[in-house]
Amino acid sequence: MKSEPDAFGWDQQVRNGIEPWTGVRNHMARNNLRAMREGDLAFFYHSNVGREIVGVVRVVREAYPDPTAPIGDWVCVDMEAVGPVGRPVTLAQIKAEARLAEMALVRLSRLSVAPVDAGHWDILCRMAEWPLTLPAIPFISLA
Repeated sequence: MKSEPDAFGWDQQVRNGIEPWTGVRNHMARNNLRAMREGDLAFFYHSNVGREIVGVVRVVREAYPDPTAPIGDWVCVDMEAVGPVGRPVTLAQIKAEARLAEMALVRLSRLSVAPVDAGHWDILCRMAEWPLTLPAIPFISLA
């Protein structure tokens, strides 16, 4: 999940506890939100400023109508902070890792909510010093 830290950052997510992930206005990202299930984990990624994975969040409420959308078929999910990563992983580090070249974050860099396959999740968890004992869930949050 991508988020601009000057608009809504990791510290705010932690402080707020459960937070609706609103404002997604891209059809592919919206479909990715719809695919998320309660309990799924996602990386919290700071975009624009920092450009790095800084934490892990969990879906606590599946897709429902986004209350910030004036019109249209837009959805949001509720996320809660699980914890910070042991070591932030920058976009430059992700792009430098050949095994991550096919990730949506690399190929579709403007997508705010993108899937992460299990293999990529494991690689990123190792890079971020995040415990691999938690279930791998196929999404990275890039709001």
